Amino acid sequence: MKYSVDKIWLLLLIAFFACFNLVGFAQEGTAEDDGLVHVPAYVLPESVFLSDETRAALKRQREAEKIESARWSECSLPENPTKEQIDAARQCSRLLFYQTRKYIDMQERYDVSMEVEMIDGVYTEVFVPADGIREENRDRVLINLHSGAFFYGSRTASHLESIPIASLGGIKVVSVDYRQGPDHQFPAASEDVAIVYRALLKTHKPENIGIYGVAGGGALTAQSVAWLLNEGLPLPGAVGMICMAAAEPRPKSDSMYMVSAILGYEGIAPFDVFEPYYTSSPDFEDPLLVPQNSESILSRFPPSLLVGSTRDFHLSSIVHMHAELVKLGVETDLHVWEGMGHVFLNNAEIPESRDAYDVIVKFFSKHLGG
Repeated sequence: MKYSVDKIWLLLLIAFFACFNLVGFAQEGTAEDDGLVHVPAYVLPESVFLSDETRAALKRQREAEKIESARWSECSLPENPTKEQIDAARQCSRLLFYQTRKYIDMQERYDVSMEVEMIDGVYTEVFVPADGIREENRDRVLINLHSGAFFYGSRTASHLESIPIASLGGIKVVSVDYRQGPDHQFPAASEDVAIVYRALLKTHKPENIGIYGVAGGGALTAQSVAWLLNEGLPLPGAVGMICMAAAEPRPKSDSMYMVSAILGYEGIAPFDVFEPYYTSSPDFEDPLLVPQNSESILSRFPPSLLVGSTRDFHLSSIVHMHAELVKLGVETDLHVWEGMGHVFLNNAEIPESRDAYDVIVKFFSKHLGG
């Protein structure tokens, strides 16, 4: 391709001004004085960096979700539902979930056994690899805090997040069915995690325990560290915050605005889903709710893994959390996958998900005690 001299100079000028942040790529060509940028409508294609295998897997996912989504209406909730109606809807959703392509594929790929265990009154599901726990992990255990915006995800998404890690890591994973909204509010979930953690401390050294969570479970992981510190308990050997971290989830960040706008949420809905648990007027200054508000808490975090993706509305939360931990001298790893959406790890058909499992397994293998 040939360029004229004029075009080359134009490209050089654009590059120069862009490097020094002198060009606002807005609809009018410049950003407003207060930094507000007007973005014109555009079509967003799949990332050029995605492999053919990934594209095919994402296409199958879209096709499966179109078919499966029609059935979810069977589990819809009325306005102002009762506790009984919420429980019935969750059970209905679980039964349908176990028939989804994602769930069946996950079970076929990774062979584990699962047993229900009540730990001091808290319902948990314990996942163990079918071929046994590896020798180096005999004294180790991972706690999974499932996704679902503190409203759903128990006994469903929790399986997708626990099965591959238990199988690939050769380690026991205890998934906590913590209390959720709207029948319970903060800090109920943190209290449940602490109950399970206290019980595990009777049989495990704290440095041999790891905690990881996805999305809402990622936020709960951060909240749990703050809660354990508040309770005077020793901290786990390492933690993982995946697809969300410790920052407040309100639509104030770049990723929350941009990705939510692409999804048609206009930067609002991703926070609204937390309201049943956080209430309509949460105290975002409370470091037990938003640990990122306290340098004293953040500075005491154990080695921390942060995982995100470029099309996740919580990416800014993850990136900012990483920067704060690094600034405070906390050992932390950040991994961001290109072109993936929120909670992409729950589909094991996607190569990037399997890469993420590998990162999680290696991180805990490195940082948990022997």
